[in-house]
Amino acid sequence: MSELRIEHLTSPEIADALASGKRTAILPLGATEQHGAHLPLSVDSDHADRLGALVAERLGDALVLPTVRLGCSAHHLGFPGTLSLRPETLEAICVDCCESLAAHGFRRALIFSAHIGNYPLLSGIEAKLAARPPAGLDVIAFTDAAAVLDAWRTAVADLASQVGGHADVAESSIMLALRPEAVRTDRAAAGLAEPMNDALLARVLTGGVQAVAPDGVLGDPRGMSSDLGFACLSAVADLLTEYATARYRPLT
Repeated sequence: MSELRIEHLTSPEIADALASGKRTAILPLGATEQHGAHLPLSVDSDHADRLGALVAERLGDALVLPTVRLGCSAHHLGFPGTLSLRPETLEAICVDCCESLAAHGFRRALIFSAHIGNYPLLSGIEAKLAARPPAGLDVIAFTDAAAVLDAWRTAVADLASQVGGHADVAESSIMLALRPEAVRTDRAAAGLAEPMNDALLARVLTGGVQAVAPDGVLGDPRGMSSDLGFACLSAVADLLTEYATARYRPLT
C-alpha cells in the first residue's frame, strides 16, 4: 500500500493492513518550539513526520501514527510561541496511544523523537510500559540522541564541518529538503559557535537556550542545502530502522 499514515486511511483500510501483516506502529514525537529567525516552530514535527514515513517504508510491516506535535520544550520558553508539555503529559500520550494500538491488534510499536528535549522521557518509557498494560504490545523506544548526531556528521562529512546544534546547518538543510518555502534564508545567521556535546546540552536543558544563545541558534545555518538535508534524513531513517529491527522479538 502506498499510504502508510493511519490518519489518511479509513478504518477498513487499516483493518485490511493489519490482516495482511502490518502489525508494527511507529509513533513519532516532535515539538513546537523556536528555531531562530529563519525557521518555523514546526521544524521538529515536520522532521518527525518524514522520518516516520521513511522508517515505515524501510520496515515494510509498519503504519505511522500522527506525530505528537508538542514536546518537552521548557528550555525554549524564553522565545515567543514555544509550547511545552510536562514530561508526565507526554508520557501519558504515549501510553494512551500504545493502549489503543494493542486493542486494535498491533504487536509492535516504535517510539522515536525528532526533538532532543524528549529524550530524557524516552529513556525510561519502555520499563514503564512493560510494567502496565497494554499486554501483547512490544514497545521499542529509541533513546540514543548521540547516535543521531553521529549519523548526521557521518552523512554530511564532505558537505559541512559542524552539525548537531539547533537551527544549525543540519536542521536548516532538513527543512530545505522538506519545506523549502518555509525557510527564511535571508534571516539565517550564526548563533553560538560551541560544538554540541554533553556539557553544552546540560547547560541548555537546565538554564535554557536563551541564556547561551540569545538568537536561539546553536551553530551556524549558513551553507544549508537540500542535498545535505536529504542526506541527514536518510542517515537517521537507516539508523532507526536498524535499531528497531535489531530489537524486534519474533511475533508468535
